[in-house]
Amino acid sequence: MHIYKLRLHKEAQGGFTVSVPSLPGCITYGENVDEAIAMAKEAIELYLEELIDRGEA
Repeated sequence: MHIYKLRLHKEAQGGFTVSVPSLPGCITYGENVDEAIAMAKEAIELYLEELIDRGEA
């Protein structure tokens, strides 16, 4: 199990943008903090699957 730091940015129009600093380009959005974190978990999983499929570390 890996642990990743998340950066949550509250948007002026509502909701939160989430980025994962250690995974460039891994960015998602949620309507509230709980949804944003859940979306980030899913984005991380997909990001890592893509790396594995490409044979990258």
